[in-house]
Amino acid sequence: MTNGTHYSVLLKESVDALVKNKDGAYIDGTFGRGGHSRAILASLGSQGRLIGFDKDPEAVAVGHELAKNDQRFSIVHSSFTQLKEALSKCHVSQPLDGIVLDLGVSSPQLDNPERGFSFLNDGPLDMRMDNTKGQTAAQWLAVAEEKDIAFVLKEYGEERFGKRMARAIVEMRQQTEINSTLQLAKIIADANPKWEKGKNPATRAFQAIRIFINRELEDLENTLSDALDVLASGGRLVVISFHSLEDRMVKRFFKEKSRGKEVPISVPITDNMLNKELKIIQKPLKAGDEELQENIRSRSAIMRVAEKL
Repeated sequence: MTNGTHYSVLLKESVDALVKNKDGAYIDGTFGRGGHSRAILASLGSQGRLIGFDKDPEAVAVGHELAKNDQRFSIVHSSFTQLKEALSKCHVSQPLDGIVLDLGVSSPQLDNPERGFSFLNDGPLDMRMDNTKGQTAAQWLAVAEEKDIAFVLKEYGEERFGKRMARAIVEMRQQTEINSTLQLAKIIADANPKWEKGKNPATRAFQAIRIFINRELEDLENTLSDALDVLASGGRLVVISFHSLEDRMVKRFFKEKSRGKEVPISVPITDNMLNKELKIIQKPLKAGDEELQENIRSRSAIMRVAEKL
């Protein structure tokens, strides 16, 4: 995979799991550069419909070009949390046959230093997926309390040295502005007393700040619930996660909705009285060796699939 190229993780596997009605209506909640969307469209018939979502203006620009060439496709510049509102605006009244969410940050975002996601190349400390609005990582780090920075690093990055790193950030900002990615990466690396073998010491911290700045976990939690409201019976929800917190959230949601309401063991009740809403379709799937050779970023991906009952 070359720099700037977007590699769609678990592409065939996710589309095969998603598309069961060739003339149905679908959502690609994270358009990126359109890899999943193009593969979905290739699997749809002439009456099929696909709506893509993305916060990133650069991704949306690519989506508009695709929409010009394929009337079955529409792009929405928004988080997938707005899927209910978008369906109405796009005049989609029927229940959806499938939703795919390929979570996290895309390769073009990581590879472009100007976006501020990478700790390997210097650039402005931005990290916003939608860089037209909201608070940048630099702006937040300039004013956030030490305890709040430590909380974000520990909660969203599972960084055990979060307190040390937060203290180092606050001490450094008292001397100079922290406004570049390599500057922040060095502060974090210097505050990390035990580097993990094969992993940049800034990995967890950058991931945590990005997740916080973009409200990624909140968006996912809200969207999982909304997905059940808009999916048709038999409709598929396919989620590809790259972070353990995301995957645990999806796993817990699928488990709760496939189990139905909890009742005491002693209460006589039939299975159909449990109000189960989902059926888990397959075991969690990871990228195979061939895909990992092409794209090492696939190594942390895990795909879960459920079907609405």
